[in-house]
Amino acid sequence: MEHDRALNLLSLARKGGNLQLGEENTGAACRAGKARLILVASDAAENTYHRARTFSHGGRTTFIRVPYSKEQLGLACGRAVCAMAALTDAALALAFVRALGQPEKHEALLADLEARTARIQKRRREERAHQTNRKHGKK
Repeated sequence: MEHDRALNLLSLARKGGNLQLGEENTGAACRAGKARLILVASDAAENTYHRARTFSHGGRTTFIRVPYSKEQLGLACGRAVCAMAALTDAALALAFVRALGQPEKHEALLADLEARTARIQKRRREERAHQTNRKHGKK
């Protein structure tokens, strides 16, 4: 049941434009600094796994081998098959990893995503405050 929730989150991410599908789009998202989490299917080729690792060495992206086959991942993403995908929203990536369960297995990844999400939320609050100050003057 937990895994169904994780797959539902992928479907929502796709509909919201926060999911890049395939090796080429994932690589482009990583190079642009937009990818937050790379997902690799459990039955993906070893070459695909190594490509994901190469993409993640850019610094801001981590990768995880998910417990889903290419067909399961593809179905959740609106395709027949999908071996690699990238979540571009940190909060969605955090929710996805939490939905996978096994927090002890993904402890470091969860801590990293929680820190990134907190930084992004702080930046958004500061930006809203800045816009309010520009519009109404500082109080």
